[in-house]
Amino acid sequence: MDNVFQQLLQRLKDGRRTAVVSAYEDSCTKRHLVFEEDSDAWHLLGRNKDGLSFCQSGNGFTMVEYYSSSPRLVILGGGHIALPLSRIGSALGFRVAVYDDRPSFANKNRFPDAETIICESFEDIAKHININKSDYIIIVTRGHKHDSLCLRNILKGQSPRYVGMIGSRRRVELVKRQLEAETGETEKLAQLHAPIGIAIGAVTPGEIAISILAEIIMDMRLGISDLSGAASSSPLRFIYPDIDLLGFLARKHSERFAIATVVETEGSTPREAGAKMAVLPHGQVIGSIGGGCSEAEVMLKAVDITRKGGYSLLNVDMTDSAEEDGMVCGGTMKVLIEAVW
Repeated sequence: MDNVFQQLLQRLKDGRRTAVVSAYEDSCTKRHLVFEEDSDAWHLLGRNKDGLSFCQSGNGFTMVEYYSSSPRLVILGGGHIALPLSRIGSALGFRVAVYDDRPSFANKNRFPDAETIICESFEDIAKHININKSDYIIIVTRGHKHDSLCLRNILKGQSPRYVGMIGSRRRVELVKRQLEAETGETEKLAQLHAPIGIAIGAVTPGEIAISILAEIIMDMRLGISDLSGAASSSPLRFIYPDIDLLGFLARKHSERFAIATVVETEGSTPREAGAKMAVLPHGQVIGSIGGGCSEAEVMLKAVDITRKGGYSLLNVDMTDSAEEDGMVCGGTMKVLIEAVW
């Protein structure tokens, strides 16, 4: 089992999507990985809108969890709007990469929240960033000359999930016309989000950053890129794991502990299906499935499972406690708790 989590952790670090298939039968758990690049096996699994499928057959269960590393936010240009984009994007869980051709702008002091900072010519983007189909790319350079260089490089490779470019309608149309005549990539250019962001009357750099990230979240969660409500693509339904928790699961341990996984939800719940936490023998917790009384109930059961071994399904009903305590969340969760060596 350790080996499965070690492999999963490494694949996510490499940016590769992976499914974990867990079979529970006769108090025994068997796990294996299925890779997205193994297209036949991947499609045979089927998909669930929540990034996790859980089915019961006889006395056993099968759970399939679809994992992806956190989506990457690539900010091309290190100016004043890039600062709140990096800071807020990182707080939202994006892996942030900042690219600029000026050393005074592309540095860790200026962008402490960015995972990657690259200081190179905009002409060489493809050499330094391996753009993939899950990336969200924001072009906020200091002029349309550099915007064109960025967009030209992006058009040559694999299409990312989202490309947005800041600028007035006139400036955007000028760049698009030039590149359409030069590259013939009419279809790709039609997918460009420009003007970028949701129209909320944003003025300051922070407000503009929020409008851009709101549009990206809408696309990521709903597959919707504008307020018309029309789906432009399928929403991304993957589990973005707690890397600290996954690192803990990947290590070898000398004592038994328990893993709690939210497998089904109904109504308003603090966490979605796929949320995990590890519960150690003396009640220490790594990760979270939502906190409060719901988590306390799971922890008590997890300590018991740790002693006895095996696994158990726990139905957590938060409707009564939500009313009493004035909580926003008041739905139900089904939580799978399993003992692990």
